[in-house]
Amino acid sequence: MTRQEDLSVHEALELILARVEILKAEDVPLLGALGRILAEPVVAGDSLPPFANSSMDGYALRAADVVAAERDAPVGLRVVGDIAAGSSPTLTVVPGTAARIMTGAPIPLGADAVVPVEDTDEPWRGADRPLPDRIAIQRAVKPGDFVRYPGEDVRAGEVVLEAGHLIRPQEIGLLASLGVARVPVVRQPRVGILATGDELVEVEASLTPGKIRNSNGYAQAAQVRALGGTDVMLGVAADSESDVRQKLDAAVDSGVDLLVSSAGVSVGAYDVVKAVLDRAGDVTFWRVRMRPGKPLIFGAYRGVPYLGMPGNPVSAMVSFEIFARPAILKLGGHSRLERPSVKAVLMEQIHSDGRESYIRAIVEKDEDGYIARTTGGQGSHMMTSLVRANALLVVPEGITEMAAGTTLTALMIDWSGGYF
Repeated sequence: MTRQEDLSVHEALELILARVEILKAEDVPLLGALGRILAEPVVAGDSLPPFANSSMDGYALRAADVVAAERDAPVGLRVVGDIAAGSSPTLTVVPGTAARIMTGAPIPLGADAVVPVEDTDEPWRGADRPLPDRIAIQRAVKPGDFVRYPGEDVRAGEVVLEAGHLIRPQEIGLLASLGVARVPVVRQPRVGILATGDELVEVEASLTPGKIRNSNGYAQAAQVRALGGTDVMLGVAADSESDVRQKLDAAVDSGVDLLVSSAGVSVGAYDVVKAVLDRAGDVTFWRVRMRPGKPLIFGAYRGVPYLGMPGNPVSAMVSFEIFARPAILKLGGHSRLERPSVKAVLMEQIHSDGRESYIRAIVEKDEDGYIARTTGGQGSHMMTSLVRANALLVVPEGITEMAAGTTLTALMIDWSGGYF
């Protein structure tokens, strides 16, 4: 049953998120887990480090032998061997002796500390330098100095990553150290993307009178990919219910997890998407009190959640940002669904129509905090002002005038140089 009243952005988003569920898990190769959400806890099978090793190139020795060592009065020790990383030493360090050791090499029996090579009289000449018979130690050390002990970082049997953890490069490195070659992660959402309208032609087509290129389909596919989802391009549907149904049926049969469309959701005679969903009998709401993007429909088609965006390109992208983005992140197992945001001081007066508004802006840091300037025309067809923007300024509902100097929340859509 359609809810005809306009909803607030918050009300609409709550209804959408209530209808989408975290997807099931799958095992992927280690590098394929990057950017994904861990579906099961990871328990360490080994300790890290797995054995006591040196954190420096230097000399393994007994700390008690060099208590009095200093640069003006070094302590001389006999050198009994050379220990390389990757080796398994059989020698023993006894009183009055030391063993040269490389970073990461195992600590030999008898030694309890390492003195860095810089604190000896051995000149640094690279890996081919000969092993000296004796070495002068120019500093005292305590037991444990420059030694990395087994389990200092991770103990075998310890839960190192909990389910729900985002896999970043550092997690990849940890998993590799633990010998985890395949990782259980939440499946990537498959999102069907449909553009509607008799006026649309493909990107490579030449324009003829009355025609425009299908920019929304490609923009939404890029938005899906940027979130780690898989875009399923459904092409362009003509302004007919049968064509829309045919393409939606094909998408559902292919196993998509979410359907996203642009255009066809307003009140025009050729806006057929709402009619298709109405006949399918599952429309949760239609229209949201926001700008840009008031005509927005949410429901389901054959059990698959469906978000119908407006046709104007900025409206479509901003609506996707506010509603589809958190839905896709939830499907993929993410717990943080919101954009990073900052408080920014407005540097100019802006106007709104009383709906919750998302103003394209550039946010920059100055000595007192963040400042914001609009990027040009705010018409829902003006993509260049979105291209120039790194943030969306949120003007609360019910406010029509914002004076320069007002502080607003800025959703940072381009925090690090990319749209997402």
